[in-house]
Amino acid sequence: MLLLLLFFGKTIPPKSPKPKPPVAAGSLKPNTFNIDTALQVARSQLSPQQQSYVVQLESSVVRGDVNNQQAARYRQLAEFYKDTAHLLLPFAYYSSEAAKLENSEKSLTFAARFFLESARGQEDEELKRWMANESRELFERALKINPGNDSLKVGLGSCYLLGDIADNPMQGIMMIREVAERDSSNMYAQYMLGMGAMISGQLDKAIERLNIVAARQPDNAEVLLMLAEAYERKGEKQQAVKWYENVKSRVNNPDVSKEIEARIKSLSK
Repeated sequence: MLLLLLFFGKTIPPKSPKPKPPVAAGSLKPNTFNIDTALQVARSQLSPQQQSYVVQLESSVVRGDVNNQQAARYRQLAEFYKDTAHLLLPFAYYSSEAAKLENSEKSLTFAARFFLESARGQEDEELKRWMANESRELFERALKINPGNDSLKVGLGSCYLLGDIADNPMQGIMMIREVAERDSSNMYAQYMLGMGAMISGQLDKAIERLNIVAARQPDNAEVLLMLAEAYERKGEKQQAVKWYENVKSRVNNPDVSKEIEARIKSLSK
């Protein structure tokens, strides 16, 4: 997630103050992030040879099977930005555009989840909302192909929950809850409901949901860390230390381990 923040942050265009249009009740919030400007910023960071390569790819579609050709070009651009330029915002955008043209459940789901996970760790609100809206559209397209896929339904609900794309975040909670109530063994739904409870400050509900997931997925460090944080915020220091100790043994990252140790030390005073 830190790498995602780093690479996405490199291509955020400078902001200019602008009035925000009013939002009607129940509607999606307006997108104010300009992806075209962001792509220009990304391109400006390339060498002249790389810029020439990108321009050539962008303009290389000829008559014939244009749809497939355009999808292939988008894939080439996505791989270039990921592997050569190391800029993940253009990679995500071109992967998304390719997925829309290919219109397969697999490619749409990959792009949707990439945007959703990236939005979770994004601090720039305009970019976060744009990512979540892109993810929403991709999940909706995938659901048209496979309407019975519960993971896609939870993903779609999570866009509303995490992306601040609508004035009523309960819209996302209701989508996720419908899946969890029908299938209590769906750990993705249970986890997202736990996260939603954390966001809204309902710590008892968050702990209940996260304990369910932790029992089924004892090696899921992200769930264990969130559970420890929930207990810490609730003031139950002993339980918080227990879960921080649990997650520390499963994390293979010195920086994260150092932060966890600092929290344990602070709670143990």
